[in-house]
Amino acid sequence: MPTPSFDAIVVGGGHNGLAAAALLGQAGRRVLLLEASDAVGGAARTVALAPGFRVPEIAHLANRLHPEIVRKLDLERHGLAFAATNLSTTSLSADGRPLTLAGAFGERLEGDIADAERAAWAALRGKLLRFAGVLAPFLSQVPPRLKNGGVADMMTLGKLGLGIRRLGRDDMREFLRMVLMNIADVLDEEVGDDRLRAAVAFDAVLGTSLGPRSPNSLMTLFYRLAGQANGMQAATALPRGGMGAVVAALTAAAKAAGVAIRTDATVASILVEDDRAAGVVLASGEEIRSTVVASAMNPATTLLSLVGARHLDTGLVRRLSHVRSKGTVAKLNLALDGLPPFTDLGPGGLTGRLLTAPSLQAIETAFDAAKYGRFSDEPALEITVPSATDPALAPAGQHVVSINAIYAPFRLKPDSEAGRDGFEARILAVLERHAPGIGSRIVAKDFLTPADIERRHRIPGGHWHHGELSIDQMFMLRPVLGLAQYATPVAGLYLCGAGSHPGGGVSGAPALNAVSRILADAKSAGSKSRR
Repeated sequence: MPTPSFDAIVVGGGHNGLAAAALLGQAGRRVLLLEASDAVGGAARTVALAPGFRVPEIAHLANRLHPEIVRKLDLERHGLAFAATNLSTTSLSADGRPLTLAGAFGERLEGDIADAERAAWAALRGKLLRFAGVLAPFLSQVPPRLKNGGVADMMTLGKLGLGIRRLGRDDMREFLRMVLMNIADVLDEEVGDDRLRAAVAFDAVLGTSLGPRSPNSLMTLFYRLAGQANGMQAATALPRGGMGAVVAALTAAAKAAGVAIRTDATVASILVEDDRAAGVVLASGEEIRSTVVASAMNPATTLLSLVGARHLDTGLVRRLSHVRSKGTVAKLNLALDGLPPFTDLGPGGLTGRLLTAPSLQAIETAFDAAKYGRFSDEPALEITVPSATDPALAPAGQHVVSINAIYAPFRLKPDSEAGRDGFEARILAVLERHAPGIGSRIVAKDFLTPADIERRHRIPGGHWHHGELSIDQMFMLRPVLGLAQYATPVAGLYLCGAGSHPGGGVSGAPALNAVSRILADAKSAGSKSRR
């Protein structure tokens, strides 16, 4: 039987892998996508929790889906729709005074808050959005090379500099002053309301190994605010059918582009012949040939495990071995036999995001435990009730609840291993304070710590971004120096997952940029061969 061959093989069927495969298929390539689990989608899947109940397994909101991915793959024609856009965020309060940040990133504040605080927030919000807007175009293109760069690299850097200059003298100075600050210091300067400070700080640190007072925590907020949902900067949306609807639309687009998709197909190694990618070998022993391999897997996994250190220089092996990728977010999904009994919800009701963090300092204290390998005693929670907006996710009159809890460190002290069930109990205790009696309505649940996420989805450290978002692991240094342009030292092997620039979140941007590089390299090789 002849060995099968394709123009390109994509390893990993998460949303970035699906997007890369679909874009390559659109470009006329014969593409095979290989996924180790029994279904594509990775951390963006919607799964069954109990008969009739469907929940977003990990990712539960869209705030970064790249508009070029939506446009180029015509995802709306393939079924993508939103049950709600521009979700509100309500910061719950123990004293019954919730504060709702309505519209994109608190366009309006609704609740009991002083006029002076409203004015201060409006000024700070506008400044943060302007500064994030400067970085947004840079996050959506192949990063420039720092060494041996060409004209295109200089132009990319020049555009970034021009964007900063266009802010005007005062804003430019303020941007340069603030860019490496922590979010706590920024909020200390600008606003005083604990509920507002907690809500902004939570968004800055969610999905990272940072606390509000950690260096770089303002940059991670800029990263979040640079994204958009349904065409609106800094907005958050709920896809109809959960985040799995994004996966379904990407899958349909890939199939329409002629992509062959195989699940239960674990890649054991990437073939390398004469320093070039030559295909893959599956765990079953099957060999599949291709001169282009794009991996949506973690970069360290791709190069150190699937390729092997013997094909790489020692400096690159060392840098990859030191990439920080330790998750801090636990996920708890609940199926309820009735309406979640939240009190004092405010104008956003159950259709928006709910945050339980009484103050910025409470988040910092929760982070203190994680720094020393312990689950937080008082976790801060992001809560959504997807079925309140999309009733098809649960039986009539019943609901699903999706909760992100911080902090749950991936690497625990040995004496903390027994605390997993205790941390789940702490999450439920916090929930009970704001929704008395909710525990008695639970009919099914699924709890995942970062260690569980690593085991279930092969994400090192259970980290949302496949590598910490920090200034030494972002932009031209992501995942490490020498790999930021998606190509690897193995000719024909490319990186297209969240571990590459710009990072995680359900965006498809790493795939978009990687495919741009793949097609540019193919065009260049074709031009040289015709000379």
